Amino acid sequence: MRAILAITMLSLSLSGCLDNNELATKTAKVIGQVTSSLNQASPQENPQSESVTLVSGKGDVGHRDFNAAKKVLPRVFVGMEEDFYCGCAYSGKTVNLDSCGYVPRKNAARASRIEWEHVVPASHLGSQRQCWQNGGRKNCTATDKLFAQMEGDLNNLVPAVGEVNGDRGNLSYGAWTRNPTPVYGQCQSLPDFKLKRFQPREEVRGRAARISLYMHQRYTLKMSNQDKQLWWSVPLPVDTNLRWIITTKEQCS
Repeated sequence: MRAILAITMLSLSLSGCLDNNELATKTAKVIGQVTSSLNQASPQENPQSESVTLVSGKGDVGHRDFNAAKKVLPRVFVGMEEDFYCGCAYSGKTVNLDSCGYVPRKNAARASRIEWEHVVPASHLGSQRQCWQNGGRKNCTATDKLFAQMEGDLNNLVPAVGEVNGDRGNLSYGAWTRNPTPVYGQCQSLPDFKLKRFQPREEVRGRAARISLYMHQRYTLKMSNQDKQLWWSVPLPVDTNLRWIITTKEQCS
């Protein structure tokens, strides 16, 4: 809930509902509450006893595992067919590389297709659960319904160029340069394989931050000090594909 409040305040700023001073005061207060909550969270506090019911049909409403989520994600992103990391247009599963000036780094075949990327990596979702210690992701997916729910949470899944999705893997996000040396042509996201980190382009850092806050608060995950420092220190612009932004005057009252 605190993460949602922070999201709401930042969204209200975009819509003109809060002036800058009011936004700064209220956002700082909520961020402090969220940080305190995340500091106190531990793996044992995860909702282990939560009753989880998963659905699988395209027309069903409810929580899904990853395979079921992939069935509905194309419909979720109708009208917003743009890759998360590079801004490439896509149709179906095919990426229009020319639309974003993308140049494959190594794997042209994988670069040509859209895949569904976990903003908060599956390894981070599972590593704090016993199932992961007993057999990794495969075991968690098969035996732990709450992990399956986290893995298939639609809020955490975005379309990504397959090659970039593979390169990002489970690398932590970072922000270290405003003038990235191109890795994928004109794409502004880049990996640092040596330091094991990944810098998303500036246009989507706000959405990445909000997704991360939501996932950590919703599932009581521990957030690393590195992530806390990143999300509280970098600008968090709201991109045009943020589907649940509050903008109407009625919601401002």
